[in-house]
Amino acid sequence: MLHLPSTMHPEPNELARATAIDFAHRLLAQWQTTLGTELLGAYLIGSAAHGGFSCRYSDLDLALVTVAGLSPQVHDRIRSEADVLSADWGPRVSIFWANRHFSIGRFPPLDRIDYLDHAIVLMERERIKPARPTLNQIQQYLSGEPFANWAERAQSFAAADLLEPKDHKTYLRTLLYPARFCYSWITGLMGSNDDAVAFVIERRSLARLNVDLITRALKCRQTASDPDALFSARAMLLSQIHACASLFAVGRGFPN
Repeated sequence: MLHLPSTMHPEPNELARATAIDFAHRLLAQWQTTLGTELLGAYLIGSAAHGGFSCRYSDLDLALVTVAGLSPQVHDRIRSEADVLSADWGPRVSIFWANRHFSIGRFPPLDRIDYLDHAIVLMERERIKPARPTLNQIQQYLSGEPFANWAERAQSFAAADLLEPKDHKTYLRTLLYPARFCYSWITGLMGSNDDAVAFVIERRSLARLNVDLITRALKCRQTASDPDALFSARAMLLSQIHACASLFAVGRGFPN
C-alpha cells in the first residue's frame, strides 16, 4: 500500500468538514421528500461555508428558504430526520429558515449576511435575496439579546468552581465571542473565528480586550483540545464583558 507523506494527509478539520457536507447532502435528499416543492433552496452557512470549521466544536449550519416557511410540526420532523440519519452529525445540525419574503423564520441579521456573502448551494430552485442588513441593524441586534445572553454565560463561568466536560464547547465559545462581537460590530460582516481573532489582534490597543486569552481559545478550537487549561482564566471574562460594553457604548465612532 502506498503511504502518503504526513504533509499530504487530510487535516482533521478539513476531513470533518468534508464528512459534514456529505451528511448535509444525504440529509437534504430526505428533506426534499418532506418539503417537496415548498423548498426553494438549501444552503450551507456558518463555519462550513465561511471557514474555520472545527471537527470537534463546529455546528453544521443549514439554511432553508421555503415558499411559506416551516410550521412547528414540519420543523420538528426535519429536525428528527437529522438525528435519525446520524447520531454524530444530527445533533450538531442548526437549522436557519425563512419564507420567500424573509418575513418569518429564524434568520438573524448576521446569519442573513452569512447567507448573502458565503452560502454554499446544496440545492436551489429559486435564488431569494433578502435586503442586506445595515450596520446599524447589526449593531442593534448584537447589543441586544446576543450580548445579554453571552454576558450571562460569561458571568456564570467566571463564578464557577469546576468546568464540566458537557460545558467545554460552550465555555470555548464564550471565550471567543468578544472577538466576534468586535469584528461584526465594526465591519458589519460575518466571518470565521480566525477572521475575528486576526481582526482584534490588529486592533489590540483599541478594543481593550484580553486578546491573548482569545488567541489561546482559538488555538484550542483549531486543535480540538479540551479547554480545561483555559479555565483558570475564567475571571477575565468579567473584564471582557466590560470591554464589549464599552465598545457598544461608543457606537459607530469606534476607531478603525
